[in-house]
Amino acid sequence: MNLLALGRRVFEIEIDSLRLVEKKLGPSFEEAVRRLSDVVSENRKVIVVGVGKSGHIGQKIAATLASTGAPSVVMNAVDAFHGDLGIACEGDVALALSYSGETEELVRLIPYLKRMKIAVIAMTGNLKSTLAQNADVVLDVGVEKEACPHNLAPTSSTTAMLALGDAMAMVLLEKRGFRKEDFARLHPGGSLGRHLLLRVGEIMRPREAIVVLPKGAAVKEALRQWNRKRAGAAVVVDESGALVGIFTHGDFVRHYERDPRVGEQPLSEVVTEQPVTVRVDKLAVEVLNLFENHRIDDLIVVDRDNRPVGMVDSRDLTMHKLM
Repeated sequence: MNLLALGRRVFEIEIDSLRLVEKKLGPSFEEAVRRLSDVVSENRKVIVVGVGKSGHIGQKIAATLASTGAPSVVMNAVDAFHGDLGIACEGDVALALSYSGETEELVRLIPYLKRMKIAVIAMTGNLKSTLAQNADVVLDVGVEKEACPHNLAPTSSTTAMLALGDAMAMVLLEKRGFRKEDFARLHPGGSLGRHLLLRVGEIMRPREAIVVLPKGAAVKEALRQWNRKRAGAAVVVDESGALVGIFTHGDFVRHYERDPRVGEQPLSEVVTEQPVTVRVDKLAVEVLNLFENHRIDDLIVVDRDNRPVGMVDSRDLTMHKLM
């Protein structure tokens, strides 16, 4: 028995199933997204209901919707008949998952949802099923076969449901203009929150901790200041305090190789003008992009008037757990 080949066979069957369901996307998908968008804009919620393996997939879909700003709850189809139906309110929308479309507990629930004026979006593999016939919108997740060698265990069908749920959630996200900042507000904990919520001003070295020199100062003064403040770059400013440029340790080495007397020269003759900068109020995650795109080690932080207020050293990113 070739276990590796059997494992790859499962992948191939499920990938083929996903391609099949992707080809079925059409007007019903667009209608489902529109209904979800309307519900969210009206401060209503999505009620996700399913039984068995479909129920597990429904939990993941509900979690994805909620994490992207679409209020969603999971309702147990059995417990709904014993009080949990109170979760549902007029104007909500129900996302009902059943591959056969004949799951007894789910089918029994449909009339009660209808009575409460709750639209039903069905996700099923049987378009002639009771669920499909009584739903407002039907999404076809029918696959040719399960990855199970006996064609019994839900595998390809549940993968298709999950992918279709992701597709709806992501399209809904874009339709609503959901931003990184919105996502961060819903994920304040852990590294994700740190990446998205920290501002540049919170991770930079403040002005008093960096080397700031007038353009008329000698290069050797920059060397002295570097040793005193343990810095590797000097911010060069003009008489008014406006940013002129940057002079780094790497710049010094290159100039010294050409002229060992570079220490006596004014910074104005060796400064790198128009350096890469970042606004103090920007998200810290943008610093990562600037370091990667420009391949620099020191980034000058400026205020709204383009005056230097601090600096970010690439080594600081590790300390703040941004790398």
